[in-house]
Formats: sequence, structure tokens, C-alpha cells
Amino acid sequence: MIDKNVVRSIVDEWLEGKDYFLVDVEISSDNRIVVEIDHADGVWIEDCVELSKFIEEHLNRDEEDFELEVGSAGLGQPFKVPQQYVNFVGKEVEVLDADGKKVQGTLKQVEGNNFTVAVKEKVHVEGKKRPVMQDVDHTYTMDGVKYTKYLINFK
Repeated sequence: MIDKNVVRSIVDEWLEGKDYFLVDVEISSDNRIVVEIDHADGVWIEDCVELSKFIEEHLNRDEEDFELEVGSAGLGQPFKVPQQYVNFVGKEVEVLDADGKKVQGTLKQVEGNNFTVAVKEKVHVEGKKRPVMQDVDHTYTMDGVKYTKYLINFK
């Protein structure tokens, strides 16, 4: 089986000096390699082709045959690396916390392993009879949630 670290280092070499970042490398038992990259402005197919050729040049099919797929991290897929959180600051996201509670709101900020989502909630305000909708900040840790993903909105 092809070593994941070998593929990761090949990808890292290609990424040097580029604005792309590695999201994930998966290798199945039958040597199916899936590489996901991302970029703040989206991923171009030409760059996926270039990376695919680069990986092919650095692996030897005579030693070990493999299937290779290079693509972008899917828009509706959960975030896998911190850079994805940074890229979506100011955008609508969905978070499923460790307790199974799902919230939707605007990703406000990312600091280290923590991120804050502003969620519209009914809040009781002093002097008002009825609750009013206000943004309430919820702070999470990236490794403390089941998932966070970009909320695709067709409005």
C-alpha cells in the first residue's frame, strides 16, 4: 500500500508558493488515492490536473499500481482543516455540536482552534413584553463539534 505521508509530502511540495492548501489525503487498501485541495477563491480544474500530473511523476506505477483522484473540497462537505474556517468568515454555516444540537448562523471569527458563530435567537429584553430576535454569539472548538459546514443558500 502506498504511504499516505509520501503522498502528503509530494502534495506539500507542489503547494509551496501557491495559495492552495491541502484539505485531505485518503488512500484505500486497494491504492485508490483521493487528494482534496482548496483555495479562498475556489479551485480551478487546471490546477487539479497539474497537481495530478505532479503526483503521477513522483510515484512509480511499476512498483505499485494506484488510482488517483485530485479535486476540491466539496462546498457542502464538513470542514476538515482550520484554513477552511478562515475562508468562510462572514458566511453562513451550520454547526452540529457534540451534544447533537444543530445551529445555523454567520461565522464571525476564528482564533486558533476556536470559532464563533452569530446565531439569530429570541432574547428577552428588559422593558419589552415580547422576546426580540438578536444575534447571539456561540463559541466552539473545532475538535469539539461533530461538524461545521458552509450553508448553501439559494436566496
